[in-house]
Amino acid sequence: MAETFFITTAIDYTNGAPHIGHAYEKVLADVLARYHRLTGEEVFFLTGVDQHGQKVQQSAEKQAVAPQTFVDGVTEKFVALWEKLGVQYDRWAATTNPLHKECVRNILQRLMDEGHLYKATRAGHYSVRQEQFLTDKERGEDGQFGPEWGEVVFLEEENYLFRLAEHRDWLLNLLDQRPHLIQPDFRRAELRNAVEKLSGDLTISRPKSRLTWGIEFPFDADFVTYVWFDALVNYISFAPGYNPAPQAQLSEFERWWPALHVIGKDILIPAHGVYWLIMLKALGFPDAAMPTLLVHGWWNIAGAKMSKSLGNSVDPSILADQYGSEALRYYLMSDIATGRDADFNEERLIQRFNADLANSLGNLLNRSLNMAHKYRHGALRATTSTELLTLTRDALSIDRVAPEYRAHFDQHAVHAALERVFALVTACNQFIDTQKPWTVAKHPELADRLDAILYLLAEALRISAILLSPVLPSAARGIFDQLGLQGPLRIEDAHWGVLPDGHTLSRPVPLFPRIEPQEPTTKA
Repeated sequence: MAETFFITTAIDYTNGAPHIGHAYEKVLADVLARYHRLTGEEVFFLTGVDQHGQKVQQSAEKQAVAPQTFVDGVTEKFVALWEKLGVQYDRWAATTNPLHKECVRNILQRLMDEGHLYKATRAGHYSVRQEQFLTDKERGEDGQFGPEWGEVVFLEEENYLFRLAEHRDWLLNLLDQRPHLIQPDFRRAELRNAVEKLSGDLTISRPKSRLTWGIEFPFDADFVTYVWFDALVNYISFAPGYNPAPQAQLSEFERWWPALHVIGKDILIPAHGVYWLIMLKALGFPDAAMPTLLVHGWWNIAGAKMSKSLGNSVDPSILADQYGSEALRYYLMSDIATGRDADFNEERLIQRFNADLANSLGNLLNRSLNMAHKYRHGALRATTSTELLTLTRDALSIDRVAPEYRAHFDQHAVHAALERVFALVTACNQFIDTQKPWTVAKHPELADRLDAILYLLAEALRISAILLSPVLPSAARGIFDQLGLQGPLRIEDAHWGVLPDGHTLSRPVPLFPRIEPQEPTTKA
């Protein structure tokens, strides 16, 4: 049986339009999924939308439409964007799906039956924007709740609570015993600090008297489920073979689980790092089955967080229309270190495309194929000469590229993996300049040397196309077409000597036409 890889993203809240942060997260997950498929693993990629909650209900009321109609309209925008950006998921999670709602209700009933839930009256300050009760820990130094909480009201009401605090020591121990559970490592330190301060239990219901747009409790029809307790369940409700029954057979589910969750830093604490892990613990998941959380940073503008109110938000759909989806994919993956913040810069997008793809990779492809057709009618000749192999293959360390690339990808360092590929591309362009094949071609006695040069360039392009395919799937296939190759792109083939003696290359066709500077669509 093939190795499996289960990857999910945080599902997008359907109370606003997609922004560049959404695009980055989905492209990152798509790239990781494509990489694991490249290695021969079976992959299940889950993403979707979170459609419940008070903010959605309020937005629908403002537009005088039903909540379902409102979220359906927003969902269409997300679906269209992922198609435009080439994000290929295996299952779409929508929290209004009957499958999900039934799973949430079954989980609530199980947690109630096993004593993890209780009913109590709670009085406190409540953030309407974040849809959660606040504690004194959320107050600023001035004793006030900051603007990030939006409207804060005082509520006193009866609700169901989840016994969260009793799992504090378990969670601290888990974070210590499994240091790679939260990636990158500095995010684990942030989470551990937050868990040390954990006190009190989690209110997981909202009375229907103030919120009707949610999943109704199975044992109390007067309440609906708190949006985070509902949304987090999507990771298992839509997973292959999951059944929340206590004694259910989970062989298919366990074949895929645990998953890699790709999430933004703003929802690590407390939602994923505290609520979700403790929810799984309460459901009987062993420590070894806890998912890994890959926490990415934010794209900012001039160091400031993007915000519609500030007028500095970026619409990824417009960027994809203007520059092409693969240009945007490449920029998002190459110009940020996974886990860190970065400044979005439209001029930088153009510069990276022109420098890396048009001038470096595109130029190498064009000049290599043109020389092969000019000097050898497009036919390659492999060499067994030790001297010529040293001149070409060993001089560029071509056999080290794929292993080093894989080491970066296995650490989720996509930007570093791309740098390794483009180091090879740059070396090949420099190799052409130093070896001067146009001069070698003038000397018949150096025919073997010319053949070795042309073969090296074709092999380097083939290997580069394979390794770039998770980020640039269309361009990688285009390079394969121009190399006269068919069939799947597999990382097991990313080594020297696959092209057979006598292989014929196709004619070059520009894949990366330069982007000419124009009026930017975004403002700093």
